[in-house]
Amino acid sequence: MNKVSHPFQGVLLFVSALFLFACMDTTTKYLVTHYNVLLVIAIRYITHCILMIVLLAPSQGMKLLQTKRTGLVIVRGTSLAIASLFMGLALQRMPVAETTAIVFLGPMLVVLFAGFFLGERIRLFGWVAAVIGFLGVLLIVHPDSGLDTTGTIYAFVVVGALVVYQLLSRVLVTTELTVAMLFYSAFIGSVAYGIFLPWSWYGPTPSLWEALLFLSMGMTGGIGHFLYTAAYRHSPASLLAPMNYLQLIWAGVLGWLVFNHVPDTLSMVGMCIIIMSGAIIAIKSRPIKF
Repeated sequence: MNKVSHPFQGVLLFVSALFLFACMDTTTKYLVTHYNVLLVIAIRYITHCILMIVLLAPSQGMKLLQTKRTGLVIVRGTSLAIASLFMGLALQRMPVAETTAIVFLGPMLVVLFAGFFLGERIRLFGWVAAVIGFLGVLLIVHPDSGLDTTGTIYAFVVVGALVVYQLLSRVLVTTELTVAMLFYSAFIGSVAYGIFLPWSWYGPTPSLWEALLFLSMGMTGGIGHFLYTAAYRHSPASLLAPMNYLQLIWAGVLGWLVFNHVPDTLSMVGMCIIIMSGAIIAIKSRPIKF
């Protein structure tokens, strides 16, 4: 049995990963306001996939391709690819902080759906916290928020896709290698959106700065996922799970710094409710097998 030996190191890795995810979303929002969403997502995945091949293939070799339940691994990767596309579409229409807050409804739903699909029993407080978290989302999308209706729908599609992705992650972690799941996700996204490059590659020629931003998405996403996974080798899940909601804070700060956007009061209250509800579920839930 592997012993968790460096919890503080794990926390640093985890917080760094969340910051990189927020950077990726902020960069995505900037780019999708100037370029086709399919183009932005395609370059992100292709860069991510190339990085995995260059950095991991020499040491991991065929482990990148080894799977035991290939069908489920492909469904998992497809779910993430769908989530990425609709996240780009949502960010094209809405601020980073509000979009991220809606998407964080996903982890709460994962806890609840695990009872139906994974045979885990969730105590009453889990249901209550999830309902309160959903009320927090309603505060964010209140009629006077000014949020784009279509963008809000796209964000909820992201939630649904991520629920499938995270449930399958919990199912597959017992039989599949982490590097293989990461590689298949990157490869599926590269193929799915790369085939549309001839039709999505139009618009203004990127400046050097914008070209670097395009490349940075694959780097922040790839390195972020690596650090996120590595953190669990050093710190227990019970310590790291509540910290997921730091990404929402990073998103708010970056949205303010880059786009000068500050959520209204009700939206801020809704975000705080989501953070508290999610943290309660992460800290208190102890799934029990039927």
